[in-house]
Amino acid sequence: MTSPPAGERLLDRAGGPRGLAIALGILIAGRLGQLIMLVWLSAAADDGQTMRQHLLEWDGGWFERVATNGYPHGYTYGQSGALEANELAFFPVYPTLIRLVMVFGVGSGTAALAVAWLASAGAAIALHLLGTSLHSRRAGWALVAICTTAPVSVVLSMAYSEGLFLAFVAGMLVAAHRRVWWAAGLLGLAASLTRPTGAAAAVALAVAAIMAVRQVRSWQPIAAAVVALAGVPAYLAWVGLRVGEPDAWFKIQSAGWGTSFDAGASTITFLGTTLSAGDGWVPVSVALILLAALAAAGVALATRPWPPLAVYGVLAMILVYGQAGFYHSKPRLLLPVLLTLMPAVVAAARARPRVAVPAIVAWALFGLWYGAYLVVVWPYTL
Repeated sequence: MTSPPAGERLLDRAGGPRGLAIALGILIAGRLGQLIMLVWLSAAADDGQTMRQHLLEWDGGWFERVATNGYPHGYTYGQSGALEANELAFFPVYPTLIRLVMVFGVGSGTAALAVAWLASAGAAIALHLLGTSLHSRRAGWALVAICTTAPVSVVLSMAYSEGLFLAFVAGMLVAAHRRVWWAAGLLGLAASLTRPTGAAAAVALAVAAIMAVRQVRSWQPIAAAVVALAGVPAYLAWVGLRVGEPDAWFKIQSAGWGTSFDAGASTITFLGTTLSAGDGWVPVSVALILLAALAAAGVALATRPWPPLAVYGVLAMILVYGQAGFYHSKPRLLLPVLLTLMPAVVAAARARPRVAVPAIVAWALFGLWYGAYLVVVWPYTL
């Protein structure tokens, strides 16, 4: 479906409040399952860390520091004089929301988790509405289940920005599909100020705006797209002005995480080396996930999906596959892409429940265990 039926109310089609409650129930079941997996593996690993510490580690610490201390005014250097990572690498919406919760006397860690969990709930609702608007009510529920239990969906329970970003992107796509342009523009801007991949979402909104303007002459779609497109350049420019160099954000990313755009050269090298040498099961599993996502995206594109969803998915995947950096972070970065999930979502929506439910449960058990393993046992950052 490329446009919603005239006069149709999306909430009614999604099942009303009961339909949204089911979507939230699916999310809650997945998050409880994730916590059980974390507890189980933590007890087996006996690593001396509490559940709270696991949920707040890695990027969570960076977001907490931004929320508590604000952004630095320049570069950070190590004792040897080498440029190092600092908080300017992290986009502002998530730490700003943490700071707002902290105003009520809540500690930074608790605030970070509260925002992440509430954002995940918002993402579940937005995903259900998106799947419903594009396909059907059952597709909406399937999208929630498949997305929120995917490998490395553990970050939806952690102090990471993926849940918030997913909520904004799915909400933006819903608003654009229903042609509620003021909401699409604001959600697109919020996505662009949450993660750099928001640039791909903003371009997708521009495609939706062009499609709308070709049918009905109006300034609102264009205004929404312009607002969303301004987000990522505005933050990068602000970092450049704060540090005194226009490419400061890129230098910080490269110095701290080895992140730079190399048009996929490092990803191709990783795939070739890993699949030929088989150096550890985690690298091999990541390589297989990357290949499976590419295949799923190809299947999705062959079905000619709604163009803005296709554009967002393709651009987001180019950013993920095209950048150098930690290979084991790529499955996490693929989580909000959505395009790669659509073939499974459509198949699950069309299948009989006795086939679809066991398949999704099996997918969820693997995905939840895989994410818990990477957090508790795998020694490197996600």
